[in-house]
Amino acid sequence: MVSVEVKSLTKMFGKFTAVDNVSFSINRGEIFGFLGPNGAGKSTTIKMLCGILSPTSGEGLVEDFDISKDSDEIKKIIGYMSQKFSLYNDLTVEENINFYGGIHNVGKAEMLQKREWILNMAGLKGKEKVLTGVLSGGWRQRLALGCAIVHNPKVVFLDEPTAGVDPISRRDFWNLIKKLSENGTTVFVTTHYMDEAEYCGRISLIYNGKLIEIGSPYDLKDKYKTKSLDKLFVKLIREYDL
Repeated sequence: MVSVEVKSLTKMFGKFTAVDNVSFSINRGEIFGFLGPNGAGKSTTIKMLCGILSPTSGEGLVEDFDISKDSDEIKKIIGYMSQKFSLYNDLTVEENINFYGGIHNVGKAEMLQKREWILNMAGLKGKEKVLTGVLSGGWRQRLALGCAIVHNPKVVFLDEPTAGVDPISRRDFWNLIKKLSENGTTVFVTTHYMDEAEYCGRISLIYNGKLIEIGSPYDLKDKYKTKSLDKLFVKLIREYDL
């Protein structure tokens, strides 16, 4: 079943086209990688799908809700995590969890279970009263993921979630993402790390606002006769620029 569907999605800021006629669909429970250099249009696309920005033209559906008309409904069923972790550093671990649970109207009984799960998942049991700002990058990363999914969202948008985090924390984080997918949550993730793209069911490359390739890591490497996604994307960008 399709979870996210985009048709000819376009976003312009004045005369500048940030996202240019982009189309794709994502199946429920799929890990979909959205790759591209800085300024390619990744974050703008995510903001439109989250109902934060209105598209200039085109269509988008998230779990059958229209991104142009149903932004309030979309915000109830999605989770969002940015590379800055979307946390309040001057709040404690427990206060951050409670805050996001309150935003999403999580009931008291469920909140107790969720708080316990997040603390265990993030490795923060016993650190409930610690200020979030003093935690290591890996701890804050897992805490941010827990806060983003405290309300059991159907779709999770992760915008450069592992930027600046050490390799071991990145690996542990991707293990959590895979478990989310296995439980039926759709995961839309942007990343600069090509080794992380290998974990995705399908990946797409956006460049100068245009989607220039899409497919599974295996199929794309086979199609372009390369064993490296880094070399594949360099080749595609060079061909596009010619």
